Amino acid sequence: MLQQNTADDFLENYLSGAESTDVAKRIAENQAMVGQVTEDWVPPAGPELVENPENKKLPKRTLAAVFIILLLIPITIWVGLTYGGDRKYMLVALCMMFYTMAPFFMVFEGRKPKAREIMVLAVLIAIAVVGRMAFFMVPHFKPVTAIVIIAGVCFGAESGFMVGAMSGFMSNFFFGQGPWTPYQMFSWGIIGFLAGILFRKGMLKAKKSSLCIFGFLATFFIYGGLMDTATPLMFYQGELKLMSFLPYYVSGAPVNLVHAISTVIFLFIAARVMIEKLERIKVKYGLIE
Repeated sequence: MLQQNTADDFLENYLSGAESTDVAKRIAENQAMVGQVTEDWVPPAGPELVENPENKKLPKRTLAAVFIILLLIPITIWVGLTYGGDRKYMLVALCMMFYTMAPFFMVFEGRKPKAREIMVLAVLIAIAVVGRMAFFMVPHFKPVTAIVIIAGVCFGAESGFMVGAMSGFMSNFFFGQGPWTPYQMFSWGIIGFLAGILFRKGMLKAKKSSLCIFGFLATFFIYGGLMDTATPLMFYQGELKLMSFLPYYVSGAPVNLVHAISTVIFLFIAARVMIEKLERIKVKYGLIE
């Protein structure tokens, strides 16, 4: 698309009847740039949706994010639960929003983030929120986890965590905020973060089969396991013992199974299309990884 000043110059010269070689030159440069981007992008033909990065070493910012996610966030949830009960969940959720943004902005290191780099993640969050709302009539059959996994694979662990956490927080404005919100943010964020790390290390392939297997296991054991563990912490009135959690795991298994199956279905249907589009956008605009 032509820049605004180029279009203005073109219209001015066109309406005045004058010819401008400078305008023609800039138009040719824009067309050449678009053509080069089109030539650089080659859609994958095989089962591999996108190649794993050559540098499999985790950057320092990812290690810092591991510290924030696995230590700082659980401590924040524990403090809110211990000293605030179920009344401080919004404060805990806001703290977690800040924590999710910190690792993400480490991606940019010495430079300012561009609007186009943040916009794509905002769109993914919006898709996850709308997708969760669209299937409200089918309990626990949601596309959120699938979108979070795709975000982690395409844009890295930090972006995957932010998309997961923010999707949980924003969608609960429609489904209801409560003491479960921080746990949902943490659960979805962990899945996106883990997807990004495993993909970078080459342990998760961008194939439908690999993504579906990971999606099923992550949804059933990570999201389901964390939420089943959080339920007695939020609502159990007696003394908590190890056996106190067992009924919640057993009763939550069918729910987690439905959620995991829905993740597999959405990944099987949408993974190739979404990843191909997102990879093309990354190539065209030079977005974050």
